[in-house]
Amino acid sequence: MNDAASPLGILAGGGELPRRVARAAASAGRPVRVVVLNGFAATEDFAPHPAVAMRFGHAARMLDWLRAEGVRQVVMAGTVTRPSMLSLMPDAATLKLATRIGRAAFGGDDSILQAVIRVLGEEGFEVLGADRLLSGLTPKAGLLAGPEPDADAVADIARGFAVAGALGALDVGQAVVVQQGLVLGVEAIEGTDALLARVGPLRREGPGGVLVKRVKPGQSRLADLPTIGPRTVAGAAAAGLRGLAIEANGTIVMERAATVAAAEAAGLFLLALHADDVGGSER
Repeated sequence: MNDAASPLGILAGGGELPRRVARAAASAGRPVRVVVLNGFAATEDFAPHPAVAMRFGHAARMLDWLRAEGVRQVVMAGTVTRPSMLSLMPDAATLKLATRIGRAAFGGDDSILQAVIRVLGEEGFEVLGADRLLSGLTPKAGLLAGPEPDADAVADIARGFAVAGALGALDVGQAVVVQQGLVLGVEAIEGTDALLARVGPLRREGPGGVLVKRVKPGQSRLADLPTIGPRTVAGAAAAGLRGLAIEANGTIVMERAATVAAAEAAGLFLLALHADDVGGSER
């Protein structure tokens, strides 16, 4: 059996992305098997595909189940809140896997994801990016919605890309809000929605700020790409921002038509651009 004909495994967190991946694979005639991470989604969300729910501490059982189902390729998709090490309560087999992840378990999200991808490879699985199954998931460069950013907004975008790049190089976050050259907030473990809620009261008089989301320098493109959707646009509008700038070919836009429509309705620009093309940013 070649890999394209074998069942596709999905390690599913929350949100719509894992379900979209499952539908795309099934539409292409490929069997799907899903491991749902407890607390983030439900097995019934993936019907009629075989699915099991397990917690992080049973990671070895997840791999055993996927292997028994004939899975060779897996996609890691969906939102997940990273648990503390004390809450994992791993079984003995998972503890052995965790020792192979090593010090990366105490680093940033990308550090641990790259270690997990390496261990999955050692266990005989190939990790695929969600974009292998879903075309158009990460937009090309261009203005997707709203008015062209003016010179002040362009300067804020450049500063945002530089700051987000510096944070990302330390494996901290993927987003920043900049207004009139001032950094109103940076994303850490709280996520983009909470960042937007936090910066609203911090806005200055005058033209609103910009949310910038970009891939961390050196980040694996196989999981945890920066993501926006209609809720992100709503949060940006509520925070008094005037636009969103995302890294082209590296940021997932969920519900793209609805996201673009929301930006247009709110009068916000939505711009995709390459980090290398942003003046003042560093890769």
